[in-house]
Amino acid sequence: HSTILCVDCRFSSRFSCLLSPVSYLSSSIEYIDYQLRIYFSSIAVRREKNGFSMNYRLTMVIVVVQSALASAFTRTTSLVGAKCFRPLTTSITASSSTRTLLAIQIPTRKGRTTRLCSSSSVDQQQHQQLVQDMLYRIRQLNQNEESTKSIDFMKFQLDGINLGKVSPQMANTLVEKGGGVFEILNSHEGSSTKEGSKVLTLSDSIEPTPAARTKAIQSVTTSLRDQGMIDGWRDELYPISNGFYDNPLFLMERAAVSLLGVMEYGVHINGLCGDKMWMARRSATKSKFPGMLDHMVAGGQPAGLSLEENVIKECMEEAGVPEDLTRAGMQAAGAISYETYSERSDRVSRVVLFCYDLQLPESFAPKAIDGEVEEFFLWDMEQLKESIRRDYHDPIKPNCYAVIIDYLLRTGNISPQVDGYLDVLRELRSGDCQ
Repeated sequence: HSTILCVDCRFSSRFSCLLSPVSYLSSSIEYIDYQLRIYFSSIAVRREKNGFSMNYRLTMVIVVVQSALASAFTRTTSLVGAKCFRPLTTSITASSSTRTLLAIQIPTRKGRTTRLCSSSSVDQQQHQQLVQDMLYRIRQLNQNEESTKSIDFMKFQLDGINLGKVSPQMANTLVEKGGGVFEILNSHEGSSTKEGSKVLTLSDSIEPTPAARTKAIQSVTTSLRDQGMIDGWRDELYPISNGFYDNPLFLMERAAVSLLGVMEYGVHINGLCGDKMWMARRSATKSKFPGMLDHMVAGGQPAGLSLEENVIKECMEEAGVPEDLTRAGMQAAGAISYETYSERSDRVSRVVLFCYDLQLPESFAPKAIDGEVEEFFLWDMEQLKESIRRDYHDPIKPNCYAVIIDYLLRTGNISPQVDGYLDVLRELRSGDCQ
């Protein structure tokens, strides 16, 4: 069975209590009667804020469920009796902010507890601010700068298919420094770009096979690396195609894909321990975002590996998570997407990140294996929410914000009733998902 209790305890005499029906998928049960007993008691809570004394009166709602079944179904009665509904415990928790929470701990059959908290007008204001901070983080990641409106981006095409997006300046650079590999042409009738507009493509002298194209583009990116135009070289090849499920038209060095503005894919893993999340601090020697906070595990999606294989590989390499723990605890949890243009590097990044939740036992602690992480530590949900504030003192790597925000929404940490919730949901996938 499953029982869901929602308790709304406000600083007034008003209350609401909702008990969802418990459904039993058994033909032997004809009916179940529920008796609901609600007890009230008032608790005076004295708080100190800014030197002023304040008194709040909370209404405590304790819900006890009793099931009365037909006497013929005694076996079922024993199933939903005392073993399932153990005594409820209540606790008053004072937060560090201006709110006071009433929490009711409800034991379940597996020993887990569900915590129901009261809400107040202060809670609503805090949730509203959190949603606005979420939108700020997402929009910072997408960086739809005013300056990009004046840029007439050029498509990168192969075989009449739009694969990427480059600025005219970047297109000219690739043609000038590319040793005849790239060229700029007028789009032709029947292509996916408006006829007569300029497109960047590969020279006709290059054989139209994945291997030949990979070799030609690799020669250009290697030369640009040697000239100091590409840093953070990985020796890791990304498959380049029109969509994630299409066969690649060529492979390209991970550090160079934003030169052509082609689609990039990766995996981000929410490492979970109960109701807490493992976080990491990036090594100070990383080429990008050194010393910033990060997910426990994240990585690009290279050619030749499935998503699941990549998650297992990255978990072992970055956090020392054994394969059996990863397989037992991982759960696919959707994807987010974004698009970023950097004026400084004149590059477009178009990214899809596949999100995974990984439940880990309390007995396990991640450890740095490949030297990319300085330390790991656990955060609870309140600390995760706090980190999203735009003035937070220790910022997280930008694309991790989107994955964390997605997790907070999926797990009900933000109510869909809060204004802006649907904006967050939509903007988490601002980029192409293809």
